[in-house]
Amino acid sequence: MPAPSGNGQMKATLLIVDDEERVRLRLQNIFEGAEYRVITAPDAPTALRLLHKEHCDLVLLDVEMPDVDGLALCRLLRAQALTRQLPLIILSASDDEQRKVEAFNAGADDYIVKPSTPRELLSRVSARLEASERTRALVGSNRELMFLADLGRGLLRALEPEQVVLRVAGGTYEGTNAVLCAVAVNLHASSAAVCVFDREGSAEGESHFNMQRLDAWLSTPESSFSIFLKERDKFFLLDEKHAVEYVAPLCFGGRAQGVLIVGFDRTEDCTESVRRLVDAAAQQTALAAHISSLYDAARDAAISYATEEQRRFTEAMIDTLPVSLYAVDREYRIVAWNRNRELGGQGIPRGDVLGRNIFDVLTRQRRDVLEAEFKRAFETGEIERIEQETTDEKGASHHWLISKIPMRDEDGAVTHVITLGEEITARVEAGRAIGRAEKLAAVGRLAAGVVHEINNPLATIAACAEALESRVAEGAFGSSPE
Repeated sequence: MPAPSGNGQMKATLLIVDDEERVRLRLQNIFEGAEYRVITAPDAPTALRLLHKEHCDLVLLDVEMPDVDGLALCRLLRAQALTRQLPLIILSASDDEQRKVEAFNAGADDYIVKPSTPRELLSRVSARLEASERTRALVGSNRELMFLADLGRGLLRALEPEQVVLRVAGGTYEGTNAVLCAVAVNLHASSAAVCVFDREGSAEGESHFNMQRLDAWLSTPESSFSIFLKERDKFFLLDEKHAVEYVAPLCFGGRAQGVLIVGFDRTEDCTESVRRLVDAAAQQTALAAHISSLYDAARDAAISYATEEQRRFTEAMIDTLPVSLYAVDREYRIVAWNRNRELGGQGIPRGDVLGRNIFDVLTRQRRDVLEAEFKRAFETGEIERIEQETTDEKGASHHWLISKIPMRDEDGAVTHVITLGEEITARVEAGRAIGRAEKLAAVGRLAAGVVHEINNPLATIAACAEALESRVAEGAFGSSPE
């Protein structure tokens, strides 16, 4: 915004509306002599057209004009959003109190009675411009505070990088009235996030950026400071319509972690107030992006910790099982080896076998037989159980039940084979003892049957002999010659 004072800064633009050409020329000479930029209009319609075409900081209008007088024009300007805050000074030849009241009621900021001296005119205009500048600064500060407060509240709930860039891009696009707004954080990290708001809506991805140019700038020391770009061949955004870009780096810890870019169709739209707002938004965005990265790191650490805890629990559970267990992948590399495989005379420490080929570890078994077992398990995907007998150093026999269990992924493909070895020596010996006992019982039953069969005829003969002896004693055979 042009400065109203005459201390060497750029002067403001004044619009003089008066139907008398002599008055317009006199006022124009006075203000141009004070280095103001002056545009003139002979009537209200011309003034309205100029206000829609030209940037203006203050309007001086004569109250007595044909067709549309100064008061009507004043009311019309106050009714339009574009000119509602524009300083208006009424010029009138009347010093009537009622006329002044009507002017102020119509929306005038000051009332100057003609004729007036150049010093009074310059003093009144300078005072109005300074008051307007203070008002604009206050309004701009309030807008900045409201914007930053809203943005801060939104970023409090933004933990993901995608949420951060979406809130910042959308909020800055609306808060600055830009035609283009882009935010990118962590461009070369796994958590990179990009969001662009333009005339057609929002979009994600790096397709809107000249990434080569942006990377080159971010790698320079100058990337720690905001820049204003007017040359199209230096723009970072691939849009052919905007005229200027304001680029604010997202710096944290002395390093640029991303960028906030706003584009405008007109240079005058990128005011000092807008630049301050973008710089403040960039600072908040850098902090939010850093917090987001810390959140990602904490979440990854929590996931890693939980995964490690689950792995340890699974290992402890597998080590607790009263079986010998190991697992191999399709390359026959050992990926699991429980504690029972470490015990005994044939035990091998887990650290010595993980990652090694199973055939280089189990050298006491025939490779062709073992490889055929694994191959069947990988090809068929069916559980296979085999009983084996081994002999230890003392010559004692041990019996094992070996189970080959295929393990499948989400697609159903067999990725690993788990081998369980359960010692069943006691079970086998118990079975054999039961078999021997059953054989002895069968022999006993057979002997009892034989004895029974032998004893039955002798008992009959003995009974007959006793009967004959009894009859002889009774004399039943006394007269018999025998």
